[in-house]
Amino acid sequence: MRVLLTGSAGFIGACVAGQLTRRGHEVVGVDAMIPQAHAEGSEAPEGTHAVDIRDGDALEHLLAGADVVCHQAAMVGNGVDAQDLPAFAAHNDLGTAVLLAAMARAEVDRLVLASSMVVYGDGLYRCEVDGEVGPAPRRTEDLEAGRFDPRCPHCDRLVAWTTVTERAPIRPRSSYAASKMAQEHFTDAWCTLQQGRAIALRYHNVYGPGMPADTPYAGVAAIFRSALERGQAPTVFEDGGQMRDFVHVTDVAAANVDAIEQLGDHPVGVTAYNVCSGHPVSIGQMAQVVARAYDGPEPVADGQYRAADVRHVVADPTAASDGLGFVAAVTPERGLAEFATAPLRPTS
Repeated sequence: MRVLLTGSAGFIGACVAGQLTRRGHEVVGVDAMIPQAHAEGSEAPEGTHAVDIRDGDALEHLLAGADVVCHQAAMVGNGVDAQDLPAFAAHNDLGTAVLLAAMARAEVDRLVLASSMVVYGDGLYRCEVDGEVGPAPRRTEDLEAGRFDPRCPHCDRLVAWTTVTERAPIRPRSSYAASKMAQEHFTDAWCTLQQGRAIALRYHNVYGPGMPADTPYAGVAAIFRSALERGQAPTVFEDGGQMRDFVHVTDVAAANVDAIEQLGDHPVGVTAYNVCSGHPVSIGQMAQVVARAYDGPEPVADGQYRAADVRHVVADPTAASDGLGFVAAVTPERGLAEFATAPLRPTS
């Protein structure tokens, strides 16, 4: 198949491009080389079109003859503050809308969209009295006292995390999350208008070689790695007990290839899948694995907190296994230990 791949020079996009090429697909790569993902002044790699996806005319030309679009291009990270809202909307939402319009003109009706677990917001919890619930906002007095787990919004008891399926409520809590939700909604509207087929892959915490190094928009794994390279102990917020699912970039790329190859078997509309390892670990455990494999100082959980942070969000991998045949191959124990000494992507 001929695949138009946006964000093809990025952390995930480059890995997707490599796997697609090895499977015999033709890749047409485009990347705007934004500074949040690439070192200042970086040029697009050979064979990659230096195109901003908000340029609909350029996209329409590149879409000629494409069978499917794999849309990885995005401004990533949760955002530093409210001043990031316009940039997330411009790159992620306007960019996606322009891409979808160009696809309609080029009569390309298949899309694989890079979405994110951040659309689930606070995740999902179970109360011993009220059953499955979304958590109540965490109280300042609880956080100050070191009580970081949330409470039931109905009975005020502490609640325990449970896995999030694709049917969980959408509750964006950041600039990035709002933009990812909007991308899915634009895609859904495009499917209705164009009788298109789309798969939205909701990535959980992606890590691996080539991950962007320490920036305000980097993932927590890269932030910890960068601290170790400076000879510093990774600083873990709260008590380090926040539960996440860390999924290796090669597995994320494999999920994209599975989705591209099986998209024609899916119905008209958007089908969402969690992309995760299926092996949840705490932030503290992740930091400890990376620090020990690096032979650096032990992580420090100092009780600092940010009230807006999500306490726990852990994916259910069942739908991706049933619908795509996707099962992650790299466990966090192995992948994070290897990541400790893997090369990172410079961003300055």
